[in-house]
Amino acid sequence: MNRPSFLSDYMEGAHPALLEALTAANLEKAPGYGEDPYCCEARDLIRRACAAPDAAVHFLVGGTQTNAAVIHALLRSWQGVVSARTGHIAVHEAGAVELNGHKVLTLPHFDGKIAPQDLREYLCAFRADGNREHMVEPGMVYISHPTEYGALYSRAELAALHVVCREFSLPLYLDGARLAYALASPENDVTLADLAALCDAFYIGGTKCGALLGEALVIPDPALLPRFFTVMKQHGAVLAKGRVLGLQFAALFRDGLYERIGAPAIAAADRIRPALKEKGYRLIHVNPTNQIFVVLESGPMAALAEKVDFSFFEAYDRDRAVIRFCTSWATSPAEIDALIAAL
Repeated sequence: MNRPSFLSDYMEGAHPALLEALTAANLEKAPGYGEDPYCCEARDLIRRACAAPDAAVHFLVGGTQTNAAVIHALLRSWQGVVSARTGHIAVHEAGAVELNGHKVLTLPHFDGKIAPQDLREYLCAFRADGNREHMVEPGMVYISHPTEYGALYSRAELAALHVVCREFSLPLYLDGARLAYALASPENDVTLADLAALCDAFYIGGTKCGALLGEALVIPDPALLPRFFTVMKQHGAVLAKGRVLGLQFAALFRDGLYERIGAPAIAAADRIRPALKEKGYRLIHVNPTNQIFVVLESGPMAALAEKVDFSFFEAYDRDRAVIRFCTSWATSPAEIDALIAAL
């Protein structure tokens, strides 16, 4: 076994079923830019899984490109995107949204989630501000499921956000980079069909959920983003060999693999959390998905880093940091045993 790594959920290559599909079609000639039969099949499978027969489905290379392209396409030049203060676009995408001329407007959060009431109060305050013509106007809302802290929106919470967005005529966009781990969690009550009914756009993460690379963007009403393929090209988010993405997403959705693929990660995290507690580690941001957050002083952190790979997440205070253990669809029992022994 290699050194146990819990750095992230995209450290491995791809699920064997996806590699088999890629290998089987390797020497076939297919049109480029997503016009191949595999992309067409994958689109149909995703529409069926989302109960959204008319949806536009686009395959993009990565999460940051997807977020940047969607947000750029949805906003006018004077608008910004509302996000939790901890949202990926606000913290870990190197200003990709701002690079395109749009401000990220951040709100307080709980476990990385935006509260519907906080959103409504913020939007009401903007409308009531006499200086609003001099300000960046909130033009859409960005959330993720799971959040950066691994928390899940309930269907009721998502529906409440949907209501507020409709009230203020704002598109609701959901980042699903780790969506497979939400769908596999026993505490999740949000389905793909719910996302299609309650979000104006969302993406189904592949890179962190068993694919070599790629994300599938779903737009339930295609009229919302006309000529989005051209926007994708402008953002460098189109893969010429689009069949590489189509083959993978067809394999993920042909027999419901996507909704099962995250289960090993949830089971692994559920083994690790009690072991950490038993050995005296302090857990924070406790959640039902595949990310585990621990507060550690520098000495113990350095000692543990000699045996196991994990990631620095954020500073906690002057002397301590929050570290993260992230399980994946491919985390093995042997890796879990090695981590527990290293603790």
